[in-house]
Amino acid sequence: MKVLIADKFEKSGLDGLKAAGCDVVYQPDLKDDALTAAIRDTKADVLVVRSTTVTAPMLESGALSLVVRAGAGYNTIDVATASRRGIYVSNCPGKNAIAVAELAFALLLALDRRIPDNVAELRAGAWNKKEYSKARGLYGRTLGLLGYGNIGQEVARRAHAFGMPIVVWSRRFATGRASVADEPVPMMLARSPEEVAERCDVLSVHLAMTAETKGLVNEQVLGRLKPGSYFVNTARAEVVDQAALERAVRERDLRVGLDVFANEPKDAAGPFTDAIASLPNVYGTHHIGASTDQAQEAIAAETVRIVAAYKDTGKVPNVVNLARKTPATHMLVVRHRDRPGVLAHVFDRLRSGAINVQETENVIFEGAHAAVARINLDGAPPDALLAEIQSGNTDILDLHLVTI
Repeated sequence: MKVLIADKFEKSGLDGLKAAGCDVVYQPDLKDDALTAAIRDTKADVLVVRSTTVTAPMLESGALSLVVRAGAGYNTIDVATASRRGIYVSNCPGKNAIAVAELAFALLLALDRRIPDNVAELRAGAWNKKEYSKARGLYGRTLGLLGYGNIGQEVARRAHAFGMPIVVWSRRFATGRASVADEPVPMMLARSPEEVAERCDVLSVHLAMTAETKGLVNEQVLGRLKPGSYFVNTARAEVVDQAALERAVRERDLRVGLDVFANEPKDAAGPFTDAIASLPNVYGTHHIGASTDQAQEAIAAETVRIVAAYKDTGKVPNVVNLARKTPATHMLVVRHRDRPGVLAHVFDRLRSGAINVQETENVIFEGAHAAVARINLDGAPPDALLAEIQSGNTDILDLHLVTI
């Protein structure tokens, strides 16, 4: 299996892929047309990327069957095109959670103690203890969390250690999939992002970028924050209305810590201009949340696990683009002798009736003399077709149709 790696990748990961029997092509500076050409020319089966954008032309240029995002988010990959072409997309969720949580808390502490301004004045030869002795402190101040995935949970653990009450809004709680009562860190549940903002002193964003979360942190949310509140975003710039945030900084004296910006350069180094970054109450870092040695080693190990599992079993861990619900409406259950041609006969008859197979599972009984196939279909075969399937092959023991 040939693996093309188009971003910087840990040596432990390269060695792990080679040890798993992969043919590794390591070209960490590829992007745009050069990456499209490399996918075509190498005939790679697997593409591994970190921050590099994977576009439709890239996915259509070669023989890829798996794209691994060596990180948590996957909004830099054209998942819709990958799905149309039957290409798996996988990621490494949770492996950078501690690193991002550490940076979120570093930004929070920097906002409270104005550490960058302290450093700047010292380097300029100025001593100003009177000014920088004015800090509120974090103990007893309420932390509001928008999102409670792996990163949000790690931030909550650290906030609890600092003695901060926690109020959270997350889709997992809003939909009833989880309960705050079951969480190891004590917290309060809010019914909406606006309610979190109203109840907190510090608002920290940990939402994945989706169609539903784009611009979710808007003027209505930011307007509920108390004047002088702290705001931290280490998630994605797109989940925040940037114009509304800039107004809140200017008009409501918000202190803001950002690791993500709306117009980040594509390259690792280069010119950068963003109006919000120049405001005196805003501290920024260079989208480095996941960039610790510990996180990158963990991500490399997870990438190796994903690729090795795919190579050895055909199954992809952490796959993000398989249908949660197919158009199937019925399941055909076929008990049969475990002999060649049985399922081919079933599929051929279904095709003749214009019935499409959505999913198939064939389970073998002990001794490998018999099996049962469960075949999900996009419609109900007529009784005459079912009779034709059963009578057309003597190795079919029984069949019945189930409505899904």
